[in-house]
Amino acid sequence: MRNLKVTMAYRGTKYHGYQRQDNALTIQEVVEKNVSRVLNHPVTINGCSRTDTGVHANCYCFNVYTDKEIPVRNFIRGVNGYLPDDISILTCEDVDENFHARFDCLGKEYIYKLHCSESKNPFANDLMLHYRRKFDVELARRAAEYFIGTHDFAAFCSNSASASTTVRTIYDFRIENVGDCVIMLVKGNGFLYNMIRIMVGTLIWVNEGKISCDDIPAIMLSKDRTKAGKTAMPHGLYLNRVFYGENSIDELQCRSSVKEMRYG
Repeated sequence: MRNLKVTMAYRGTKYHGYQRQDNALTIQEVVEKNVSRVLNHPVTINGCSRTDTGVHANCYCFNVYTDKEIPVRNFIRGVNGYLPDDISILTCEDVDENFHARFDCLGKEYIYKLHCSESKNPFANDLMLHYRRKFDVELARRAAEYFIGTHDFAAFCSNSASASTTVRTIYDFRIENVGDCVIMLVKGNGFLYNMIRIMVGTLIWVNEGKISCDDIPAIMLSKDRTKAGKTAMPHGLYLNRVFYGENSIDELQCRSSVKEMRYG
Protein backbone atom coordinates (compact mmCIF):
# COMPACT_ATOMS: atom_id res chain seq x y z
CA MET A 1 0.00 0.00 0.00
CA ARG A 2 1.36 3.40 -1.00
CA ASN A 3 0.91 6.55 1.05
CA LEU A 4 0.95 9.72 -1.05
CA LYS A 5 1.74 13.08 0.50
CA VAL A 6 0.06 15.75 -1.62
CA THR A 7 0.07 19.54 -1.47
CA MET A 8 -2.54 21.72 -3.08
CA ALA A 9 -3.65 25.33 -3.32
CA TYR A 10 -7.21 26.51 -3.38
CA ARG A 11 -9.41 29.56 -3.46
CA GLY A 12 -11.98 29.00 -0.75
CA THR A 13 -14.60 31.48 -1.93
CA LYS A 14 -17.11 28.96 -3.27
CA TYR A 15 -16.62 26.34 -0.56
CA HIS A 16 -17.90 25.81 2.96
CA GLY A 17 -14.42 25.15 4.26
CA TYR A 18 -12.22 22.10 3.89
CA GLN A 19 -14.03 19.37 5.80
CA ARG A 20 -16.74 17.28 4.15
CA GLN A 21 -20.32 18.22 5.11
CA ASP A 22 -23.64 16.58 4.28
CA ASN A 23 -25.39 19.73 3.09
CA ALA A 24 -22.68 21.97 1.62
CA LEU A 25 -19.90 21.82 -0.97
CA THR A 26 -16.41 21.53 0.53
CA ILE A 27 -12.82 21.22 -0.63
CA GLN A 28 -12.53 17.68 0.73
CA GLU A 29 -15.57 16.48 -1.17
CA VAL A 30 -14.36 17.88 -4.49
CA VAL A 31 -10.79 16.63 -4.10
CA GLU A 32 -11.81 13.15 -2.94
CA LYS A 33 -14.18 12.79 -5.90
CA ASN A 34 -11.49 13.62 -8.44
CA VAL A 35 -8.64 11.73 -6.77
CA SER A 36 -10.95 8.70 -6.78
CA ARG A 37 -11.50 9.13 -10.52
CA VAL A 38 -7.76 9.10 -11.19
CA LEU A 39 -6.96 6.20 -8.85
CA ASN A 40 -10.07 4.29 -9.94
CA HIS A 41 -11.14 3.48 -6.37
CA PRO A 42 -12.88 5.42 -3.57
CA VAL A 43 -10.54 7.38 -1.30
CA THR A 44 -10.65 9.37 1.90
CA ILE A 45 -8.00 12.06 2.12
CA ASN A 46 -6.46 13.02 5.46
CA GLY A 47 -6.13 16.79 5.61
CA CYS A 48 -3.66 18.77 7.67
CA SER A 49 -6.24 21.24 8.96
CA ARG A 50 -9.82 22.43 8.85
CA THR A 51 -10.23 25.73 7.08
CA ASP A 52 -13.43 27.73 7.37
CA THR A 53 -15.84 28.92 4.72
CA GLY A 54 -14.13 31.46 2.45
CA VAL A 55 -10.59 30.77 3.73
CA HIS A 56 -7.92 30.07 1.12
CA ALA A 57 -4.74 27.98 1.01
CA ASN A 58 -1.44 28.62 -0.73
CA CYS A 59 -0.12 25.28 0.45
CA TYR A 60 -2.42 22.68 2.02
CA CYS A 61 -1.21 19.13 2.70
CA PHE A 62 -3.11 15.86 2.70
CA ASN A 63 -2.19 12.20 2.46
CA VAL A 64 -4.05 9.43 0.70
CA TYR A 65 -3.58 5.65 0.50
CA THR A 66 -3.65 3.67 -2.73
CA ASP A 67 -2.40 0.42 -4.21
CA LYS A 68 -2.18 1.93 -7.70
CA GLU A 69 1.26 2.24 -9.30
CA ILE A 70 0.54 5.54 -10.99
CA PRO A 71 3.65 7.79 -11.25
CA VAL A 72 3.34 10.89 -9.08
CA ARG A 73 3.65 13.18 -12.11
CA ASN A 74 0.72 11.44 -13.74
CA PHE A 75 -1.24 11.70 -10.50
CA ILE A 76 -0.71 15.48 -10.42
CA ARG A 77 -1.64 15.91 -14.08
CA GLY A 78 -4.60 13.57 -13.88
CA VAL A 79 -6.20 15.10 -10.80
CA ASN A 80 -5.61 18.65 -12.02
CA GLY A 81 -7.30 17.70 -15.28
CA TYR A 82 -10.52 17.01 -13.38
CA LEU A 83 -10.39 19.65 -10.66
CA PRO A 84 -12.13 23.02 -11.06
CA ASP A 85 -9.95 26.06 -11.69
CA ASP A 86 -10.02 27.19 -8.05
CA ILE A 87 -8.23 24.05 -6.75
CA SER A 88 -4.79 22.89 -7.91
CA ILE A 89 -2.53 19.98 -6.95
CA LEU A 90 1.02 21.31 -6.50
CA THR A 91 3.17 18.32 -5.49
CA CYS A 92 2.90 14.60 -4.79
CA GLU A 93 5.40 12.19 -3.28
CA ASP A 94 5.54 8.71 -1.79
CA VAL A 95 6.06 8.78 1.98
CA ASP A 96 6.20 6.32 4.87
CA GLU A 97 2.96 4.41 5.40
CA ASN A 98 2.66 5.88 8.91
CA PHE A 99 2.75 9.51 7.77
CA HIS A 100 -0.43 11.46 8.57
CA ALA A 101 -0.90 15.01 7.31
CA ARG A 102 -2.63 16.17 10.48
CA PHE A 103 -0.94 14.25 13.27
CA ASP A 104 2.62 14.67 11.95
CA CYS A 105 2.26 18.41 11.45
CA LEU A 106 4.69 20.38 13.65
CA GLY A 107 3.17 23.78 12.96
CA LYS A 108 1.56 26.05 10.42
CA GLU A 109 2.03 29.47 8.89
CA TYR A 110 -0.89 31.68 7.93
CA ILE A 111 -1.09 35.04 6.25
CA TYR A 112 -3.87 37.60 6.43
CA LYS A 113 -4.29 40.27 3.75
CA LEU A 114 -5.90 43.69 4.09
CA HIS A 115 -6.47 46.05 1.18
CA CYS A 116 -6.19 49.50 2.78
CA SER A 117 -7.81 52.00 0.48
CA GLU A 118 -10.93 54.12 0.26
CA SER A 119 -11.61 52.48 -3.11
CA LYS A 120 -12.32 48.77 -3.31
CA ASN A 121 -10.23 46.49 -5.49
CA PRO A 122 -12.60 44.70 -7.90
CA PHE A 123 -9.94 42.05 -8.56
CA ALA A 124 -9.53 41.08 -4.90
CA ASN A 125 -12.93 41.50 -3.27
CA ASP A 126 -12.92 37.88 -2.08
CA LEU A 127 -9.14 37.64 -1.55
CA MET A 128 -8.43 40.50 0.87
CA LEU A 129 -10.29 42.34 3.59
CA HIS A 130 -11.20 45.78 2.30
CA TYR A 131 -10.22 48.20 5.08
CA ARG A 132 -11.01 51.84 4.33
CA ARG A 133 -8.93 53.41 7.08
CA LYS A 134 -5.22 54.07 7.19
CA PHE A 135 -3.46 51.21 8.94
CA ASP A 136 -0.63 52.05 11.34
CA VAL A 137 1.80 49.17 10.74
CA GLU A 138 4.25 50.23 13.47
CA LEU A 139 1.47 50.38 16.06
CA ALA A 140 0.18 46.95 15.01
CA ARG A 141 3.70 45.51 15.20
CA ARG A 142 4.07 46.68 18.78
CA ALA A 143 0.75 45.11 19.68
CA ALA A 144 1.52 41.85 17.86
CA GLU A 145 4.68 41.34 19.91
CA TYR A 146 2.45 40.41 22.83
CA PHE A 147 1.14 37.41 20.88
CA ILE A 148 4.60 35.90 20.42
CA GLY A 149 5.51 33.15 22.86
CA THR A 150 3.55 30.48 24.72
CA HIS A 151 0.26 31.81 26.10
CA ASP A 152 -3.28 30.80 26.92
CA PHE A 153 -5.26 32.09 23.95
CA ALA A 154 -8.76 31.37 25.32
CA ALA A 155 -9.72 35.02 24.80
CA PHE A 156 -8.81 34.65 21.11
CA CYS A 157 -10.91 31.58 20.39
CA SER A 158 -14.55 31.40 19.29
CA ASN A 159 -15.20 28.09 21.01
CA SER A 160 -12.57 27.39 23.65
CA ALA A 161 -14.72 24.67 25.26
CA SER A 162 -14.09 22.40 22.28
CA ALA A 163 -10.29 22.44 22.75
CA SER A 164 -8.47 20.18 25.20
CA THR A 165 -6.14 23.09 25.92
CA THR A 166 -6.13 26.71 24.80
CA VAL A 167 -2.38 27.11 25.27
CA ARG A 168 -0.52 27.67 22.02
CA THR A 169 2.93 28.90 20.96
CA ILE A 170 3.31 31.69 18.41
CA TYR A 171 6.82 31.81 16.96
CA ASP A 172 6.43 34.82 14.69
CA PHE A 173 3.95 37.56 13.88
CA ARG A 174 5.20 39.82 11.09
CA ILE A 175 3.31 42.75 9.59
CA GLU A 176 4.42 44.43 6.37
CA ASN A 177 3.16 46.95 3.83
CA VAL A 178 3.06 45.72 0.23
CA GLY A 179 1.75 48.56 -1.91
CA ASP A 180 -1.69 49.46 -0.59
CA CYS A 181 -1.96 46.11 1.18
CA VAL A 182 -1.03 45.10 4.70
CA ILE A 183 0.07 41.49 5.07
CA MET A 184 0.26 39.74 8.42
CA LEU A 185 2.24 36.51 8.69
CA VAL A 186 1.78 34.23 11.71
CA LYS A 187 3.68 31.04 12.55
CA GLY A 188 2.74 28.75 15.42
CA ASN A 189 2.63 25.19 16.66
CA GLY A 190 -1.16 25.20 16.36
CA PHE A 191 -4.17 27.47 16.26
CA LEU A 192 -7.54 27.53 17.96
CA TYR A 193 -10.86 28.03 16.16
CA ASN A 194 -10.86 31.53 14.61
CA MET A 195 -7.71 32.40 16.58
CA ILE A 196 -5.88 34.21 13.79
CA ARG A 197 -8.98 36.08 12.65
CA ILE A 198 -9.59 37.26 16.22
CA MET A 199 -5.97 38.36 16.62
CA VAL A 200 -6.28 40.31 13.37
CA GLY A 201 -9.55 41.82 14.55
CA THR A 202 -7.87 42.82 17.80
CA LEU A 203 -5.08 44.57 15.89
CA ILE A 204 -7.73 46.39 13.90
CA TRP A 205 -9.24 47.56 17.18
CA VAL A 206 -5.79 48.76 18.24
CA ASN A 207 -5.49 50.67 14.97
CA GLU A 208 -8.87 52.29 15.58
CA GLY A 209 -8.03 53.26 19.17
CA LYS A 210 -10.68 51.03 20.74
CA ILE A 211 -7.99 49.32 22.81
CA SER A 212 -4.29 50.04 23.33
CA CYS A 213 -1.29 47.83 22.61
CA ASP A 214 -0.71 47.38 26.31
CA ASP A 215 -4.24 46.05 26.85
CA ILE A 216 -3.41 42.77 25.12
CA PRO A 217 -1.67 41.03 28.07
CA ALA A 218 -4.68 41.76 30.29
CA ILE A 219 -7.03 40.46 27.60
CA MET A 220 -5.00 37.23 27.48
CA LEU A 221 -5.10 36.84 31.25
CA SER A 222 -8.85 37.41 31.30
CA LYS A 223 -9.50 34.38 29.04
CA ASP A 224 -12.64 36.29 28.07
CA ARG A 225 -13.52 36.27 24.35
CA THR A 226 -15.67 39.39 24.71
CA LYS A 227 -12.65 41.50 25.64
CA ALA A 228 -10.71 40.76 22.43
CA GLY A 229 -11.43 42.31 19.04
CA LYS A 230 -13.95 41.26 16.46
CA THR A 231 -13.43 38.18 14.30
CA ALA A 232 -11.98 39.45 11.01
CA MET A 233 -13.66 38.27 7.82
CA PRO A 234 -12.48 34.88 6.50
CA HIS A 235 -11.64 35.86 2.93
CA GLY A 236 -8.40 37.61 3.94
CA LEU A 237 -6.97 34.44 5.51
CA TYR A 238 -4.66 31.92 3.80
CA LEU A 239 -2.98 28.78 5.05
CA ASN A 240 0.47 29.54 3.70
CA ARG A 241 2.79 26.72 4.80
CA VAL A 242 2.70 23.49 6.80
CA PHE A 243 5.78 22.18 8.57
CA TYR A 244 6.85 18.53 8.77
CA GLY A 245 9.99 16.70 9.89
CA GLU A 246 12.89 17.63 12.11
CA ASN A 247 14.60 19.54 9.30
CA SER A 248 11.74 22.06 9.34
CA ILE A 249 11.80 22.80 13.10
CA ASP A 250 14.37 25.60 12.87
CA GLU A 251 12.48 27.27 10.04
CA LEU A 252 9.20 27.02 11.93
CA GLN A 253 10.55 28.44 15.17
CA CYS A 254 12.69 31.28 13.82
CA ARG A 255 11.59 34.87 13.31
CA SER A 256 11.33 35.71 9.61
CA SER A 257 13.09 38.66 8.07
CA VAL A 258 11.17 40.81 5.63
CA LYS A 259 13.04 39.26 2.67
CA GLU A 260 12.25 35.74 3.89
CA MET A 261 8.53 36.27 4.11
CA ARG A 262 6.67 34.15 1.57
CA TYR A 263 3.15 35.06 0.53
CA GLY A 264 2.38 31.92 -1.40
